[in-house]
Amino acid sequence: MATVAAAARPRSVPLDRPWAWLLLGGLVAGSLDLLFAMAWWAPLGASPGRILQSIAAWGVGREAAFAGGAATQALGAGLHYALTTAAVALYAALARRHAAVRRRPYAAGALYGASVFALLHLIVVPLLSAAPPREFRPDWMSACLLAHMLLLGVPAALFAERARHAGTR
Repeated sequence: MATVAAAARPRSVPLDRPWAWLLLGGLVAGSLDLLFAMAWWAPLGASPGRILQSIAAWGVGREAAFAGGAATQALGAGLHYALTTAAVALYAALARRHAAVRRRPYAAGALYGASVFALLHLIVVPLLSAAPPREFRPDWMSACLLAHMLLLGVPAALFAERARHAGTR
């Protein structure tokens, strides 16, 4: 009986491990970024599922993504969270090697977020996306830059710092 009760107890994530903080940081930053995009596009009629399919379109093309239903929504979510988690892990690696990044986490995080924005929106997506290019929207791009700075870069800095100190207390 005790074994069943022990097995039924929820297990907590071991936040004394750096990887747990990096994963949590990727999930938080990814969720903030998705909520931003969903709030931006909702008044224009885009559903949350459509946002996720738009992310999946980077890999499978727009037609296939929008025809794929829940499967391409899941693909879009997985791709998005993988990218944000990788971004947090990369920031943590930079912070480990460069004390200047650790001394000014908010400024360094915002600059890092702007760098991720530039890399993603100006280089990676246009070069590697299976989706055809769409119209340039200055309002959306400006909002995305700010969102990457505040919703990805700053959380990346804060979670990277927690990861750096994990297990040392």
